[in-house]
Amino acid sequence: MAKDPKVLDEVTILFAGDSGDGIQLTGNQFSDNTALYGNDLSTFPDFPAEIRAPLGTVEGVSGFQIHFGTREIFSPGDKCDVLVAMNAAAFKKNFRRLKPRGTIIVNTSGFDKRNLKLAHYPEDAEPLEGLEGYQLTKMDVTKLTREALKDIKLGTKEKDRCKNMFVLGYVYWMYNRTLESTIDFLTSKFKNKTDILEANVASLKAGFHFGDTLETFRSRYEVRPAAMPPGEYRNVMGNQATVLGLVAAAEKSNLPLFYGSYPITPASDILHQLSSYRDFGVKTFQAEDEIAAIGAAIGASFGGHLAVTASSGPGIALKGEAIGLALMLELPLVIVNVQRGGPSTGLPTKTEQADLFQAMYGRNGEAPVPVVAAHSPTDCFDAVFQATKLAIEHMTPVFFLSDGYIANGAEPWRFPKSDELEKISPRFADLPAKENETFLPYERDENGVRPWSIPGMKGLEHRVGGLEKEDGSGNVSYDPDNHEKMVKLRQEKVDKIADFIPEQSLDQGPETGDVLIVGWGSTYGTIKIAVNEMLEEGYSVAHAQIRYLNPFPKNLGEILKSYKKVLVPEINNGQLVKILRAEYLVDAQPLNKIKGVPFEAAEIKNAVLEILKS
Repeated sequence: MAKDPKVLDEVTILFAGDSGDGIQLTGNQFSDNTALYGNDLSTFPDFPAEIRAPLGTVEGVSGFQIHFGTREIFSPGDKCDVLVAMNAAAFKKNFRRLKPRGTIIVNTSGFDKRNLKLAHYPEDAEPLEGLEGYQLTKMDVTKLTREALKDIKLGTKEKDRCKNMFVLGYVYWMYNRTLESTIDFLTSKFKNKTDILEANVASLKAGFHFGDTLETFRSRYEVRPAAMPPGEYRNVMGNQATVLGLVAAAEKSNLPLFYGSYPITPASDILHQLSSYRDFGVKTFQAEDEIAAIGAAIGASFGGHLAVTASSGPGIALKGEAIGLALMLELPLVIVNVQRGGPSTGLPTKTEQADLFQAMYGRNGEAPVPVVAAHSPTDCFDAVFQATKLAIEHMTPVFFLSDGYIANGAEPWRFPKSDELEKISPRFADLPAKENETFLPYERDENGVRPWSIPGMKGLEHRVGGLEKEDGSGNVSYDPDNHEKMVKLRQEKVDKIADFIPEQSLDQGPETGDVLIVGWGSTYGTIKIAVNEMLEEGYSVAHAQIRYLNPFPKNLGEILKSYKKVLVPEINNGQLVKILRAEYLVDAQPLNKIKGVPFEAAEIKNAVLEILKS
């Protein structure tokens, strides 16, 4: 018999299974449905590194965690309330992430002898025994899906690919959701493959109705819509928001956008997304390698385009000399680094924040480059827009830092209208005032910014190249005094950007106190949750999240020195903490995690408590 849904404030669900089980599609569909329902949410997709990951193994498990609720959500959640495990390996890898007395939904056909062996369980293991403290729902998803599709003329392999829709339908039933959004998605995706469309829709509906017939069911749940500011929203992933931010910047600067890149995880989606914006004058170029990609982007910038290139850490290493060239030419260039685990090939599908030093210092010679970092998927839009504005208005390459967690995560986004965005103003060169006057391509304004000289204009001819330039004329110069002057001028120009960025503000907490937690990038959500909890418990703790990492906001040092202790959580071995200690001589303490996964709020809270005890 039907029961009234039990109302919950928030829920965290983790879908897990083989890569071939459609886990990412399942998670994304549940996320889109949840956003349409009106909940706030945050997601964390977790991919295996191999393109064809070994089936049935712990290493081959794909996961998708979503945290949604009636209140504002800042992270994908520490532990999950519900674990959906499609096989033994998924259960083995993720059981430790389940809350005590949580809900487990398992596909029993994924726990046969073969799957137990592939997951390296002992021969006599019974992983689903001894779970009396949990709400365990067993279902043979494979058998149930085949039964639901028995009248559809597809092979067994094609029918088994619909298992994820059966599970998705059941979870929709659990949380009192409708199926329309996913049916619309399937109709669009398989409009020319009617048998596959019919099978997926039938499997989705069978899973939903299975909830009504399951004898062991306890309750349905409802997570009511969040009270969010009025406006138009869409669900957006970090890479999608980055693309939209770049397109918006091109429109507000009235410049054509050129994007040169070489595919690399987790930045490849930026190329895929930008290629669909031809109607906005966007040109995308998939180069034969990373060096060619940035070389083409520099050429486009020289020709008067908003030029962008993107990669992850390994590709940025290859681009290093060319970044120095863009800096020597003093041309605008946005360099996107979607960070991943390293070094070398490292952990291609896992997140990390270990490229801050690379962005700050990873070039030969004195080569200062401004650095801007996003803190969440939706923040990618604003952060890359501001990075582009700095690049164009200050004639310099600028790093925009994201990471795998931000790039692949999703949130509801209240997107701005065009007239709400700042104007971006390129400073193009003018012809000399007098007919016989020599054009000086490196003559600077009061901010150290040279004019943007577009080739092909009579009277604006000038030299370009990587050799040191004479001040003003841009001619090649080996004069030692001129070289020192140019090094200092380029540094001074970057330093003056501090006059054009906002002062650092506190995200939460008192203006003075015991502990200040300083974050950058994707640590934002978990720090915010930890500090919220500690403020409610009466601790004197504050949080500052730094977007502008080079140059720093002018008042950052003053803020740091207003607290007895400073803690810097980073998904690396301690990089920002070293820069802060060197720059401001503060006794900042590191909190490092280098496991390819984000912090949990509890880890940050425990670190603060240890500091307070000491």
